[in-house]
Amino acid sequence: MAVSYLQIDNLTKSFGDLVLFENLSLGISEGDRIGLIARNGSGKTTLLNIIMGIEGKDEGTIVWRNDLRVEYLSQDPQFPSDITVGEVCRCVRRGNKWVVDETKDRHEVLTNSSELTRILSRLGITDLGQKVGQLSGGQQKRLALAHVLTDNPQLLILDEPTNHLDLEMVEWLEDYLNRSRQMTLLMVTHDRYFLDRVCNRIVELADKQLYTYRGNYNYYLEKRAERITAQQAQVDHAQNLLRKELDWMRRQPQARGHKSRSRIEAFYELEQRAKARYEEQRMRLQTRSTYIGSKIFVAKHVSKAFRDHAPAKVILKDYNYTFARYEKMGIIGANGAGKSTYLKLLLGQLQPDDGCFEVGETVRFGYYSQDGIRYDEQKKVIDVVRDIAEYVLMSDGSKMSATEFLKQFLFTSDKQYSYVYKLSGGEKRRLYLCTILMRSPNFLILDEPTNDLDIVTLQVLEEYLQHFGGCVIVVSHDRYFMDKVVDHLLVMKGDGELQDYPGNYSDYREWRTLKEQESAELAQRGGASKPASAAASSSSVKPKTQKAPKLTFQEKQEFQRLEQELPQLEAEKAEIEQMMSSGTLRADELVTKGKRMQELIDLIDEREMRWLELSEKITN
Repeated sequence: MAVSYLQIDNLTKSFGDLVLFENLSLGISEGDRIGLIARNGSGKTTLLNIIMGIEGKDEGTIVWRNDLRVEYLSQDPQFPSDITVGEVCRCVRRGNKWVVDETKDRHEVLTNSSELTRILSRLGITDLGQKVGQLSGGQQKRLALAHVLTDNPQLLILDEPTNHLDLEMVEWLEDYLNRSRQMTLLMVTHDRYFLDRVCNRIVELADKQLYTYRGNYNYYLEKRAERITAQQAQVDHAQNLLRKELDWMRRQPQARGHKSRSRIEAFYELEQRAKARYEEQRMRLQTRSTYIGSKIFVAKHVSKAFRDHAPAKVILKDYNYTFARYEKMGIIGANGAGKSTYLKLLLGQLQPDDGCFEVGETVRFGYYSQDGIRYDEQKKVIDVVRDIAEYVLMSDGSKMSATEFLKQFLFTSDKQYSYVYKLSGGEKRRLYLCTILMRSPNFLILDEPTNDLDIVTLQVLEEYLQHFGGCVIVVSHDRYFMDKVVDHLLVMKGDGELQDYPGNYSDYREWRTLKEQESAELAQRGGASKPASAAASSSSVKPKTQKAPKLTFQEKQEFQRLEQELPQLEAEKAEIEQMMSSGTLRADELVTKGKRMQELIDLIDEREMRWLELSEKITN
């Protein structure tokens, strides 16, 4: 039987009239690897803070196993600013802050220091003598992550551990936690691949209670759908009974005596159940994007470097690129490779050292910054939106009021008239996204849009971007998000080296893994140690290759069909481009043509790739 680490019973928490959750119960046992998910503002972080004793509870009990080693990574960890990075291993947590403990065992400090150094190197922090106060917020979060991992906890509680990590760091952390099978986990994260590959239990906080699913994220999706279907069936059944009871109530006024009182009371209880219809709130992002012409942007011999320290940090080096209409590009690279700098150069917020970006006249940028924006905290949510527009133009040409528009973003009437300072971090991000989309941009630039957004918001944003009638550039460490949204990647390798990869992140990761395996096999065979002269002398010798198999009868027919289809698809694409450039189409026609254009681009890419595969067989 698994050892119980933590037991929570009948936990209730409210802020004034707002009840976050009530009568929650949750048990955590040795070996559990729990992912806690919920919508923004539901109380995920509050629940973790209550468990750790940082915030108080209204009711309920929390019982820990004696002498349990627990570490907690909060969303905003705070270290003393005057200590060095290397001295962090002497810190202990006090609430949400870390303080230096001079009495900490010297041997333990030395052991942890070595492990801390190793983990920090994987998280991109190498200067152990740097003062903590000089680190950015993201670097301090990574420093705190390294610290909690080095303390070898039995129970590790993580609040958004993948925020501020680049893709390689996320994959490293995923692998680290999977190798540390003795470590029990409770974590909040929106990274769905991370949930699927690390967790063996998903706990959803919804309707002020917890729903537990014993499996990974994929299992949770399947069982949650079954739960919603069952709940809907119960509501439908209650409504049928309600209609019968209502008929009885109307037909039997004389029966409302003492004997029928219990049935009358049951009727009112049934009425309440039927009114509590279970419906998933979903954002329907259908804002209209303005017309975008054929010229988007052209990068001409762009170079950019920061030379305020040695060696100079090169971002772009004689970079040339022509961005196509309806293109959806994802940008990936290590932290510090220059992803955000690239976006700021395109937007004109930074100037290149050489070269230029030429942007088309019809382009209207919508920029979602990693840093967010500063709101007047004393303003109400509805006033923030009304300062931009009273009405929003939708894709079908209709107008939607600011109030109705906010409802599509899951802001209830109460939330709309609440002050900004009362919103959670995720809710502020959702409001920020709302203010960008309502301006009807045709070129969205999203810098780390997935940070602090809940999974429901991410799912709807992904769907919106997939059908967006404009251009998109996304910088994100969320692999799931990138896989669903982008059609190719710009990989920033550092020192101005770039690679354009056709495909999504999983395609790229698989290709890179194969290349690494080939390099490793070559090294094992001695290829890596071959002298340069030997390599040069053999370079003129062509390696023997096996002939590719000839085309089958079916492949010949497929090849002939492709040669007929491709010119037809290209002709249709050119025709639609001409129609969209004419300025004569209505708003709804523009949207329809834009969707068809994206379909054609995808079809042409797919058909061309297959044509190339078959043509290689012919030439070989």
